[in-house]
Amino acid sequence: MGSVRKASAWLGLVDDNDDERYYDDEYSEGAESGEAWVTDPRVKVATDTAEEKDRRIATVTPDSFRDARAIGELFRDGVPVIMNLTNMEPGDAKRVVDFAAGLIFGLRGSIDRVSNRVFLLTPADTEIISGEASAHRSDGFFNQS
Repeated sequence: MGSVRKASAWLGLVDDNDDERYYDDEYSEGAESGEAWVTDPRVKVATDTAEEKDRRIATVTPDSFRDARAIGELFRDGVPVIMNLTNMEPGDAKRVVDFAAGLIFGLRGSIDRVSNRVFLLTPADTEIISGEASAHRSDGFFNQS
């Protein structure tokens, strides 16, 4: 549509039938027939791939001690768990930490404090890499001495 025609249509001097030119009848018929989208079978959903390769980490923010069971079930399945206890009362948070300490002792895991009232529970076969810059320094790009 030319600029004069667009301006005329905007002012209401001519009918704006430009939308009908781009309407695709075949597309609307396919959508109404109930055909589902077909995904390439080589493409896997990220959660399926992560589960197959044991690359999952769970984040649990319990509200009460009753939510400790979810932490235990995930950890028992070998999934590292980040426990965020910031929403809990101090008494209940202490009980959950005590539960987690027994859990990691029984399953030979480890517990690390990430921040105030946030803990990381890791199974025995998981390695924690320190976040200190000096621990990972090598003769790479950032070591320009």
